[in-house]
Amino acid sequence: MVNRSSSPLCATRDIRLHLDQPLSADAQIDLTKDASHYLSTVMRVEKGDTLLVFNGEDGEWLVEVAEAHKRAAQVRILNRTRPPHPPPDLWLLFAPIKKARTDFIVEKACELGCRKVTPVITARTRSETVRVDRLQAHAVEAAEQCGLVFVPEVSEPMTFSEMLQSWPAERALHFCDEGRTARPLQEIAAPPPAAILIGPEGGFTDAEAEQLRAKPFVRSATLGPRLLRADTAAAAAIALWQYAQGDWGALDSPDGGA
Repeated sequence: MVNRSSSPLCATRDIRLHLDQPLSADAQIDLTKDASHYLSTVMRVEKGDTLLVFNGEDGEWLVEVAEAHKRAAQVRILNRTRPPHPPPDLWLLFAPIKKARTDFIVEKACELGCRKVTPVITARTRSETVRVDRLQAHAVEAAEQCGLVFVPEVSEPMTFSEMLQSWPAERALHFCDEGRTARPLQEIAAPPPAAILIGPEGGFTDAEAEQLRAKPFVRSATLGPRLLRADTAAAAAIALWQYAQGDWGALDSPDGGA
């Protein structure tokens, strides 16, 4: 899990690594067996090399390799290169689809800047078993490769009914609806905290759509004149909401973007 593209922040190696450990100045960190193997055997790092690490909470840090053993590598934190920078408070909820396209949805939700991603099982959901650990790993890899310092949480799947029953009323839910009463998402985009709900292939049932429209926290939104696949719709909806909130104009964001 590395970024092989050039980065002005890397002193000697173009490597970014996500760690599940607290990060602070001058700390010595013992890497896990997998991370040690990856750096020592795959990336061939040596003692004295530097790389970038982040954990999703403490920003990004420049570290020096103190020990480069394939089973027990160690790094020493030098200094912080970027502060924590969570994206706007947006959740993405989606009905799981085929494996590769579900992976795509999670990766793009991370790259585009969502704080949380939740699979929702609807009446027409037809997919393989959702492996949250694998999807979370895809989110981590996307953050490593795209120079991000925040990784969204991929939560356990919930049913459509569970979602409606447990929904926090203060968070607006943008329901991607192709009904006649739906308005363009960019026109009705509520400020954070907010969420976007993408349906399955074949769409929501009439009963599900009516349940959504009846909730006071739901905003019925359309994504435009063309019919989109679920994975395309997810990326488009996030981009439209962020544009409406001014997030796409934040060119000085520490997370940057390509």
